[in-house]
Amino acid sequence: MTDTPTILRKIIARKHEEIAARQQLCSIADLRAQAAEAPPARGFVRALAERIEKGQPAVIAEIKKASPSKGVIREDFDPVAIARSYEAAGAACLSVLTDVDFFQGADTYLQQARAATQLPVIRKDFLVDPYQVVEARALGADCILLIVAALQPTQLHDLNQLALELGMDVLVEVHDCAELDLALELPNRLIGINNRNLHTFDVTLQTTFDLLPAIPNDRLVITESGIFTRADVAAMRERDVHGFLVGESFMRAPEPGEKLAELFELPYSRS
Repeated sequence: MTDTPTILRKIIARKHEEIAARQQLCSIADLRAQAAEAPPARGFVRALAERIEKGQPAVIAEIKKASPSKGVIREDFDPVAIARSYEAAGAACLSVLTDVDFFQGADTYLQQARAATQLPVIRKDFLVDPYQVVEARALGADCILLIVAALQPTQLHDLNQLALELGMDVLVEVHDCAELDLALELPNRLIGINNRNLHTFDVTLQTTFDLLPAIPNDRLVITESGIFTRADVAAMRERDVHGFLVGESFMRAPEPGEKLAELFELPYSRS
């Protein structure tokens, strides 16, 4: 973990404190009971694959109030309205930030967004412990994010296996070749490439372009961060990348779904 970026180390340290506090309120056994009673997981990977098979972009639209690097991104923050706007615009899936301290997220935002739509939802957080994976399913998450840079290889494998056992899909996020090698050892179809450098927070789409040749054709690539224009979308689709996770450009727009439809040239049918 010595190479883990400073901000990420800070977040992970806080996560362990958060997990300890939550365990005092609800045991993992109780969480497992809640997860068993949760509605069945909606197929996250399936929803993305269906769009791509139809020749459409597969957009994971993010519900995010703030970030460590940008501060508050959206003052007028209504997870339900945003989720419905995204669904009307043709999003394939939703991504909801649940981290409280660094992204001003909340577990309830995920629950509210999922209840308001028919879309599969990924819990976007920094998952470093089995407790959080079970918690994600108990909250109703259909998919979780595992960030290779935040985990030891054995942790990555174990958390991934637990998520699959609980019926969730997993988006494994990488930033460089070494992380990609670890991700490809897992059976998952979803590979997320984050175009944001976690050390500098600089963003370049070249990260996705550089890693693409090493990814087998049977994997479904999601490009994350830095998608702001139709030219960005076109550059990806020309290289056969049709999966996108987009947040900031939507969150800064007056109507997030309208921005999604405009960026990806999709019809917008908000009533």
